[in-house]
Amino acid sequence: MVLPTFGISNSVLAAERIYASYSALELSISVTTLENYAKTGVINEDLVAYQQYLPLQQLQELRQILLNRVKVSPVVVSQLLYTPQGELLLHRLAQVIIAKSPHPEPGFDALRSALILASAESEGLTLLNVLRKYPSSTIRLDVAQTLEIATELEKLVNQTHRAIAAVSIESKIEAATIKQPNLSQLPDLKVPGKFKSQKYTQKFFDSTRNRLLLTDVYIPNVQNAAPVIVISHGLGLDSSNFQYLATHLASYGFAVIVPNHPGSDAKQLHSLLNGHVNEIAEPGEFQDRPMDVTYILNQLEKGNQSDSRFKGRLNLQQVGVFGQSLGGYTALALAGAKINFEQLKLDCQPAALQNTWNMSLMLQCRALELSISKSGKDYNLRDERVKAAIAVNPITSSIFGKAGLSQIKTPVMIVSSSDDTVAPALSEQILPFSWLANSQKYLVMLVGGTHFSTIGNGNPANQQVALPADMIGDASQARRYMNVLSLPFFQTYIVGRSQYIPYLNAAYAQSISSKSLGLSLVKSLNTTELAQLLDIKRAKPAKKKLPNTIIGFGFWMLDIGVALLHVMIFI
Repeated sequence: MVLPTFGISNSVLAAERIYASYSALELSISVTTLENYAKTGVINEDLVAYQQYLPLQQLQELRQILLNRVKVSPVVVSQLLYTPQGELLLHRLAQVIIAKSPHPEPGFDALRSALILASAESEGLTLLNVLRKYPSSTIRLDVAQTLEIATELEKLVNQTHRAIAAVSIESKIEAATIKQPNLSQLPDLKVPGKFKSQKYTQKFFDSTRNRLLLTDVYIPNVQNAAPVIVISHGLGLDSSNFQYLATHLASYGFAVIVPNHPGSDAKQLHSLLNGHVNEIAEPGEFQDRPMDVTYILNQLEKGNQSDSRFKGRLNLQQVGVFGQSLGGYTALALAGAKINFEQLKLDCQPAALQNTWNMSLMLQCRALELSISKSGKDYNLRDERVKAAIAVNPITSSIFGKAGLSQIKTPVMIVSSSDDTVAPALSEQILPFSWLANSQKYLVMLVGGTHFSTIGNGNPANQQVALPADMIGDASQARRYMNVLSLPFFQTYIVGRSQYIPYLNAAYAQSISSKSLGLSLVKSLNTTELAQLLDIKRAKPAKKKLPNTIIGFGFWMLDIGVALLHVMIFI
């Protein structure tokens, strides 16, 4: 019933055959053959001819790709694919489909239609269903274009692996040079502290911005005024996702403030999926999120004088901020990073966006609208009360750039995940870390982590969008890392307790690193070497030799479209 609403008709026309063209050579295979192979694993006569192009292992991978299921409603897919981010992704994927008419991108609308219709099938959204629902009897793939894009992606992956290896090597060097006390004699920070805490939910309303800020406040049972930590959630989430960290910090004597950011929280995502809004987040969120925190701190200063629950119990001159994803941006902005409109203008040119696989850049570029609305003047989002910041999987490369990040003077910890497809580790955290000018800085690498690993379980009543386990990784270990690294960082730089410094080095990170989710920590990186790793030039497809995986690359590209539907939700 919802399909006509989005201009999609459930046509009986469907793809029957796929053609892969490379120079003068054209290979083809029927969709029925692929369907039979996916369901039975039997290689029939039609498919056996392609074993010279697809070795057995890749054939087995192809079968898995064809059947990988994403259980998501057509409404969700429709809403996402009609956002600017979704349309940009479709434009990129449609480049591999050969035109049969003067229409510049015939694959664009057809691909969107196929994805929406496939998601309505009882089996869920699979590549096989996409092929079945493609509104044309044939799909023609330009293998040269496919290989060019695949080469770009492979180069980006290789650069990231080299950068992560460089972090690991530097971490081992730092660990070897540290005169470290007996780590076994240090208190185990995984264990909760001795303080009980009381949780309150406050309603703050900023009438000047028409923002209702539902905020969780955790007050520990301590004698003196407690230092304050603010936790800023990521896009599409809410305060419940970081309850695990809030309770851990509160048990060690911190007052913890966890606001819900309207306009970029779980409610905003629900509004998008229900068709009430057409944006994942408005550009104004880049300004409003840091201002939310400043407004709440101002209100708590008043409550600290008059509210019996808080009176005299908050030390609001000792404030730290922890943020994940868009919350990581929020934390860095509050610590002094400035929006870099000049960098955004360079990186957000249409040609640059059409060639990027950095999903986060699509969101960062929306900040340019702030420049237009304010005549390009700098936004001062710094809050002087913030004495230290932790940014987990933040977006930074263009929204701040080198000039913006170099403005930060307070201690900073940046946490990166090796398998982050939303805010890629190399461009969004590793290289930006080298731009930080202050000496009190830390880069933490979660080897095997994803963009979603550190996110805690949300309140079931909030009906957050669920993600497959393989897109999250070892979440329990990631959360333990956040607990045991955030605590000594804030104890050292917010409270001034030097006894926690031994936890903030490569040797300690090495001692608690697990096989399921590796952990590296460094305090310095060579900017020149990292810049060389990020020197991305568009590769030209080789035409001398036909690769033995041309058909596999074609299917792989379509599979990317299915997989990225997940990450688009959390851009």
